[in-house]
Amino acid sequence: MKKNIFTQKSVISSNSQSLDWVAICKQIEIKLGKDIYESWIKKLKLVEEFHNYLVLSSPTRFIRDWVVSRYIDKILEVIKLYRKTISRVDFIIESESGTSSKNILDQNIEITKESKLSNVSFIKDSPVNYSRLDPNKSFENFIVGKSNNLAYQASQKICEQIVHYNPLFIYGGIGMGKTHLLNAIGLKMKENNKVTFISAERFMYHFIKSIRNNEMVKFKDFFRASDLFIIDDIQFVIGKEVMQEEFFHTFNALIDKGSQIVISSDRAPIKLTKIQERIKSRFSGGLVVDIQQSDFDLRLAILKSKIEEIKKSFSDIIEPEENLINFIASEMKINIRETIGALNRIISFSKIYNKSPSISESKIILKDLINFSENHISVENIKKTVCDYFKINIHEMLSKRRSRYLVRPRQIAMYLTKNLTSKSLPDIGNEFSGRDHTTVIHSVKTIDKLKASDEEISKAIEKLKSKILYKNYDEV
Repeated sequence: MKKNIFTQKSVISSNSQSLDWVAICKQIEIKLGKDIYESWIKKLKLVEEFHNYLVLSSPTRFIRDWVVSRYIDKILEVIKLYRKTISRVDFIIESESGTSSKNILDQNIEITKESKLSNVSFIKDSPVNYSRLDPNKSFENFIVGKSNNLAYQASQKICEQIVHYNPLFIYGGIGMGKTHLLNAIGLKMKENNKVTFISAERFMYHFIKSIRNNEMVKFKDFFRASDLFIIDDIQFVIGKEVMQEEFFHTFNALIDKGSQIVISSDRAPIKLTKIQERIKSRFSGGLVVDIQQSDFDLRLAILKSKIEEIKKSFSDIIEPEENLINFIASEMKINIRETIGALNRIISFSKIYNKSPSISESKIILKDLINFSENHISVENIKKTVCDYFKINIHEMLSKRRSRYLVRPRQIAMYLTKNLTSKSLPDIGNEFSGRDHTTVIHSVKTIDKLKASDEEISKAIEKLKSKILYKNYDEV
């Protein structure tokens, strides 16, 4: 299908009918409120529409991240009223190159049409381009501390001397900076090497798609042509023996070719479940490094760096006081992503109330995050709390029975496990009688939708969350 460039107010869809972005914005303003719309949504511009996703431009990465983390589901709901085929929203950042949205898209579309123009490879017929590297995640803006220094140094070494460590396997908890390092390696190497950057989930998607379309030769040629093959979140390559077989042969072909392989995971190779022993052995044969839990100094440095980034987007920001930044850095011990999320809440409070919150106010704002790691939240505790609330026993909830009075508590328990622990989707499935990770995804999406439409469900989840989080603490 030919791709076209469009104005910010409207685009031409696959059926040549105009999509009224102005009308969509008005509906979003009604749905989210004028304050939120004026502060965040108004700054977005519509650049282009494809068959099942839109491309929006954002003035800065911070605005994009804030919108995606807070409002994207609501925005998508409104868009679907005008175009049911749209299932995703992608963003480009205007400030990255200092050019207009149209020029940025022009450049991106030319690369899509002629993949030879770019050393960063991707599958052109993918509904969403998952292989494009993020220019904001480079070595230059990666904050180094004791917990991540070894992984950082190893990543730098790869760029200086390819196949020095092969593969390089980086593991660590959620939100610790693994993807940032992988992205930084790709950015550094793409000038002189053909780089493939993909998540394990997308690798699986393209494998299955190639089998269905009888295009396995194309699949093999594509992934085995890389000088640098980067795959993120390898823990999701589980079960699926045929797929693991193909990954194993792809891995060996790249090694034999002299290509560099870089892998990330949420756990060490030896702890990967449902993955062939020979694959785990290959992973362990290179350099395995971990990113440990961040210390106070690293969290403080990241917070200060993030504040400087935000100030570039909002010159009138009320900068948090030094003692408040220290408070966030000392209390937010979960992961870097949660630390930045806490800062965003404080900044949002300051913007709405035109003042920097006090420490006591901050404790209320961040009450679901503070002391989170010290509550020793376990999946067993979540199951028990949910079962007690709905007056069912754990054996019933974990059974294969599909009765409504069991399905909903089961979905809520999976939802809370996903949101309150660092367990991966496959791990959560295993905790619930070996269910597939797709069942967990379905449960999380179902509860997310119900929370928005069913007030009773929403209140029940908040009560359950409070019981789990503050079991050993007085509720604030």
